[in-house]
Amino acid sequence: MTKEFRMDLGNVQQLVGSTAYGSDGDKIGKVGQVYLDDSTGEPDWATVNTGLFGSDETFVPLQGASFADDRLNVAHSQEKVKDAPKVDLDGDHLPESEERRLYEHYGIGFGEYDYTDTTTTTTTDDRSNVDTTAGYDTSGPTTDEAMTRSEEQVQVGTTQKETGRARLRKYVTTENVTQTVPVRKERAVLETEPITEANRDQATAGPGISEEEHEVTLNEEQVVVQKEAVPVERVSLGKEEVVEEQTVSEEVRKEHVEADGDVSDRDTTR
Repeated sequence: MTKEFRMDLGNVQQLVGSTAYGSDGDKIGKVGQVYLDDSTGEPDWATVNTGLFGSDETFVPLQGASFADDRLNVAHSQEKVKDAPKVDLDGDHLPESEERRLYEHYGIGFGEYDYTDTTTTTTTDDRSNVDTTAGYDTSGPTTDEAMTRSEEQVQVGTTQKETGRARLRKYVTTENVTQTVPVRKERAVLETEPITEANRDQATAGPGISEEEHEVTLNEEQVVVQKEAVPVERVSLGKEEVVEEQTVSEEVRKEHVEADGDVSDRDTTR
């Protein structure tokens, strides 16, 4: 089954970009592509943009569908369509195995498609039988006395995605630490004192003339350095959420109504 790019078969071109509605009347989404049957060339499947901001593309069968006024009414509910299995395309081709999965989901027998001509038929513009008191739509059908003006509205939401990662690691560096430490040391000092009555006995205790030797032990303090690992703080990674404003700009279409001819305004709100 191959996707038709020329979009020149019947109303296929009108289907693309139209809005699809389920059998329950709920809006499903915009029609993206139309797929034709390989053997008959008739429209077989259409893809509808569903999900947040139309990010998902879901297949819906055109069996039993009708199309009019830019509205595609399918034969299945909105929930049924949105729950359809996601399809892996083979290029622009819908594989038979994937098509079987879709048929099973929608409860349609594979190969039992009953094609319906959904081409919009244009009738002859014959105003002789038209009730002109109700107002006449020059594009074809008779309408009531008013037309509906519509406009697109922007719906903005958010989705979460990963933007980066933070990693906490520990490494070792070496630096010099300088400290001044006071140290004490001993040194020899030559002391002399005169002979007095108080020390005369000690001074004359030995021989009168002799050779002698005396020594003292000198001590001093030395700097001793010791290192130990001391815990100083705990570090961990946390997350905090900040809120910032971003401006989103999108084009929307609006319908405008203007009157030609001899028309005056009348306030109908009073």
